[in-house]
Amino acid sequence: MKAFGELTKGIIKENPVFVMALGLCPTLAVSTSVNDAIGMGAAATFVLLSSNIFISLLKNFIPNKIRIPCYILVIASFVTMVDMVMHAYVPSLHKSLGIFIPLIVVNCIILGRAEAFASKNNVGKSILDAIGMGIGFTLAIVIIAVIREFLGSGTIYNISILPASYKPMIVAILPPGAFFTIALLMGLINLIKNKKHKSGE
Repeated sequence: MKAFGELTKGIIKENPVFVMALGLCPTLAVSTSVNDAIGMGAAATFVLLSSNIFISLLKNFIPNKIRIPCYILVIASFVTMVDMVMHAYVPSLHKSLGIFIPLIVVNCIILGRAEAFASKNNVGKSILDAIGMGIGFTLAIVIIAVIREFLGSGTIYNISILPASYKPMIVAILPPGAFFTIALLMGLINLIKNKKHKSGE
């Protein structure tokens, strides 16, 4: 049950986007399409998992005074790997995500989990934490992308859903649309949480 709790906390209870409001820059920037959202989620999850494993393994060998630069070095190594692999095998996605791939290095979710969790726990727990947080981040960004792409283009994953007569809400795929969408989703989640809390009392 403890392992299940570690795995699922990042998906619902401590969702990095909707609950902790971390990693909002890539979430807002690349959630214009489901394809980009899945790509960013997969890249961030790989980096999060790999860096959590290495930092957990090396935590006793990293001097406390230089731990943050060491964490960034580890994270940057995996981000470079992701960047090169995506450039080689999925160039269209790599071009679409652009600068936000290298910026994974300073993603608050990844550095935050390294500092707050991986550096204080064993490899097993760090793996579960990384997978849960990665799934939570990916799920959040994909939900936002589904709403924005549907309203802004009438498609989901580049598949036409609405008839040709539909007039797209262009604002949905513009920067203000990202803020409106995430604000409404956060408000809905808080409303549900408050109702559950009141019913529990």
